[in-house]
Parts: sequence; C-alpha cells; structure tokens
Amino acid sequence: MGPKSFDDLAAYLQRFGLERDRMRAALARHAGVSGTDLDALEHLEADGPLTQRDLGERLSITSGAVTMLVDRLEAAGWVMRQPHPSDRRYILIELSTQAAEHAPTGLATYHSSIQALVAGVPSQQRRAIATFLEAAAGAASKAAQDLYRGPGTAGRRER
Repeated sequence: MGPKSFDDLAAYLQRFGLERDRMRAALARHAGVSGTDLDALEHLEADGPLTQRDLGERLSITSGAVTMLVDRLEAAGWVMRQPHPSDRRYILIELSTQAAEHAPTGLATYHSSIQALVAGVPSQQRRAIATFLEAAAGAASKAAQDLYRGPGTAGRRER
C-alpha cells in the first residue's frame, strides 16, 4: 500500500527505494552477478574509475573481498584494471567497453523511463527536487557510515 497523502514524501521515497531494490535484484539476476557486484558496477558507472580501496569503502567490504570482486568482474568482462595516471602505487578499476555495449535488456528501458520523467518535471520545481534528493542521499550516506563505523557494539550480536 502506498502513501495516503502527497505530504508524506518520506513514504514515497521509501516506496521508490523498495521498487528500485526489486528492479536491481532482477537486474543482477539477469546479468548473472551478485547484488554487491551490481553495486560496484553502479558506482563505476556513476563516478568513473575508482581505486580498489575507494570501491571497497563505498561497498563497505574488506580489501580482500574487493580484490575477489574485481577479479570476478574482470574475468566476466565487466571491468578493467588500468594504471593510475598520477600515482603508480594504485590501479584504477573502470567499466569495460563491453559492459557499456552489453548492458542487460531492460536497463536501457528503465533509464529512458527515468529520463522521460525528468524531462516532464517543470524547471521551477527541479531545484527543490534536486535539493531534496541530495539531502536524502546524504542522510543515507551518513546512516551507512554510522552503521559501518559506529559504536563498538552497534550491529554486533550479544554472546
């Protein structure tokens, strides 16, 4: 059941998040990757090449886990490792050209639908929507950081 009032923006945002999660699960299954693999691909698509350390921090996984993830994505042809242009101690992870050319069916349709929705938003409302979405993303980021790095007992089971 959806929100009862247009004033309940938090409920609309939660509903969008739930449906996007559902779409992403279907997309990961269709692409033959895990949810974490898909998260990595989305970070690379949104922000461009990242070091393994940066990618691991964004995914909240260990350095060993990110190495295995990148190995897996590279073997499947989704990503490539490239030397860092200014610091030879680092390797950058970037989407492969194959990843862009072979995006799963349905993803382009979803992106087109979102672009059509954006095009339909009156220009005088865009700033308020962008500000709201940026603040919501910031709240989610802070919550993730708090949960990941939070107090020593947060998220631990009692013995």
